Amino acid sequence: MTVEPEGQRAAQGPPPQPTPPRPTGAGVPASARTPSAPATRNWLLRWRRTTQPTPPDYFEGADTRVERTSLLHRNPFYIGFFIAAGGITAYALLTSLGQLKDILVLIVLCFALALGLNPVVEWFHHRGIRRGLAVLIVALALLTVLTLAGWAIVPVVSEQVQRLYSMAPTYLENLRLNPQIDAFDEQFQVIDRIVAFLTSGELISSLFGGLVGAGQAVANVIFSIVISVVLTLYFLTSLPNIKEVIYRLAPASRRARTRYLATEAFKRVGGFVSGIFLVAMLWTAVSFVLFNLVGMSQYAVALAVVVGLLAFIPLVGTSIAIIIVAIVAFSFGQTTGLIVVIALLAYQQFDAYFIQPRIFARSVQVPGVLVILAAVSGGLLLGLVGAILAIPTMAALLLLYREVLLPHLDRS
Repeated sequence: MTVEPEGQRAAQGPPPQPTPPRPTGAGVPASARTPSAPATRNWLLRWRRTTQPTPPDYFEGADTRVERTSLLHRNPFYIGFFIAAGGITAYALLTSLGQLKDILVLIVLCFALALGLNPVVEWFHHRGIRRGLAVLIVALALLTVLTLAGWAIVPVVSEQVQRLYSMAPTYLENLRLNPQIDAFDEQFQVIDRIVAFLTSGELISSLFGGLVGAGQAVANVIFSIVISVVLTLYFLTSLPNIKEVIYRLAPASRRARTRYLATEAFKRVGGFVSGIFLVAMLWTAVSFVLFNLVGMSQYAVALAVVVGLLAFIPLVGTSIAIIIVAIVAFSFGQTTGLIVVIALLAYQQFDAYFIQPRIFARSVQVPGVLVILAAVSGGLLLGLVGAILAIPTMAALLLLYREVLLPHLDRS
């Protein structure tokens, strides 16, 4: 035991005194109490302690444990809930798509029309005109042509259609002059039923459902035309940006290949749309000239418009047009009817084997069997618009088959 010198202890000072206990209790005045930490701080400390992540459970063999992912080891309520939720979601999506079918078809049709008009816009754009101004020029030119054609044709067509409708019973009665047709009608009474249907006024009611239905049909047609024009102009103006958005959906390593395939598909769709318009215009012009040459000038414009509209329907449109024209032509005489039918059948073969192959040689490369299947399937699903758009859609699918699927199968 060491003893410190007296002077050294004096230099260090007096020994520290013990701290007296903190006074507590109700009798202690508030001034003598030591202020405690705020209640908020204590609550925060307790919350932090209770919310700290707990260490994972560890047991022997946990490092080599394999989690079982089989459905047999899942909770049946868990599986049933997610299956039911997936089924409800799929049903809601399919129902929504079914209700929006008309809008989606209209959007696809407008996009196809924009692709068909895009080559004309590109022609102006490559000659130094801005794309917006080029779209405006094409739109104004197209609207001017349609307005002038409607102003010149609609009154004549309306007059001729009304005359044709009023004279239809007489023309049908004249068909009985043919012995074969008269014998057929005596057995089945087809002409009498058609005449009764035309003269009873049920045609308009069956087509539109009365006056209210006809008004709704006209309103729907006007609304569809306005929306179609607006969407077509929008797609035509922003077509390069839309293409870039589609291209960027592909990974960077495959973007060049995707750009090539999408560009080729767009060319095929646009080429078909522009080509089918050219084919319909040729049918209209040839029919108009033929009807004037054989002495059917009083119905030449109306029947030529009918033939041109039916020419848009693939495969069967021109055949239906020939049947309608033949009924009217035979009412002018047997010789006139034979000349018209033979001439239209000859032009139908010329159009099928000479004109269309040259128009669609580069844009649509689809075998004949697939054309028939595509047109029939599109017509059954979406009507006339589906039959028209089914062929370029089949062309795009064949492009993917030849450029993507076959090379992939050859490499594997």
